[in-house]
Amino acid sequence: MSYPTDAPTNIPKDQFVKYLDNYIERFDIRPKYQTDIESCSYDEGRKCWFSMARDMTTSVVVKYMARFLVVASGENSAANIPMIPGLHEFAGETIHSSRYKSGASYSGKNVLVVGCGNSGMEIAYDLASYGANTSIVVRSPVHVVTKEIIRLGMTLVRHIPINDVDDLLERMSNFVFGDLTRHGIVRPKLGPLLLKAKTGRSVVIDVGTVGLSKDGAIKVLGNISKIKGNIVEFEGGKENAFDAIVFATGYKSTANTWLKNGESMLNNDGLHKKEFPNHWTGANGLYCAGLAKRGLAGIAMDAKNSANDILSSYHSYT
Repeated sequence: MSYPTDAPTNIPKDQFVKYLDNYIERFDIRPKYQTDIESCSYDEGRKCWFSMARDMTTSVVVKYMARFLVVASGENSAANIPMIPGLHEFAGETIHSSRYKSGASYSGKNVLVVGCGNSGMEIAYDLASYGANTSIVVRSPVHVVTKEIIRLGMTLVRHIPINDVDDLLERMSNFVFGDLTRHGIVRPKLGPLLLKAKTGRSVVIDVGTVGLSKDGAIKVLGNISKIKGNIVEFEGGKENAFDAIVFATGYKSTANTWLKNGESMLNNDGLHKKEFPNHWTGANGLYCAGLAKRGLAGIAMDAKNSANDILSSYHSYT
């Protein structure tokens, strides 16, 4: 169902909610709000999925039985904080980026940001802007670009081979930022668009963090080896004291905590086992949507594939 022809490019919140309400009404969808799935398993005898869900307003447990099951709980269901030796004994504050509000309360404090994705880079910039002594852990290679560069790339890739576009984007980023290797930021071997296509990893759009890193206002550090009290030790033996650590380390799927008999489709991390684009289906009428790290386009592809296959199987089943 398309948006109205007069809808703006950036949809306001109220109009988006209205669209969802109209979508629900048109397709006769019956959402169960304030309901938490607790378990779901496949019954071989009855050839169907049994689910247990709790109404969070009444605490009443409701049972559901279905021939088909679509796991669409998302790849970002819960905050992910890595296991670091000594973390539980850290003397300062530790928070995940999902709880971060502002750098105002950290002014004058020594703060470590773990993770160099868009959230980590933006939080580091915000902390430094409020006067915090900011450091950031850059654990993996990352492409840093401007929003203009990536917008150009997304336009060109519709008409030009992706490798050629990536080469242009890297040249432009080099021109804008220079060689960032000496500042602790290493570029991946795959180009920015190809990396996204193969792994789901996005580029980082710079908001000013790179400039502050070059000026020394934000210190770039390597992997953490362990924590002792308020002292964080990094690989290579370097140590620094911190008052707070912000983990911008992403999220994880929680599907495996409630889904039983899903091993035909999901791995131990609650993500798909099969290679994209054949990842969306498992055994016994099991499907997934939005677990491939392919953004909104990938979710749409999963949803269409699952719906079409369910329709075909339903006709055969009946």
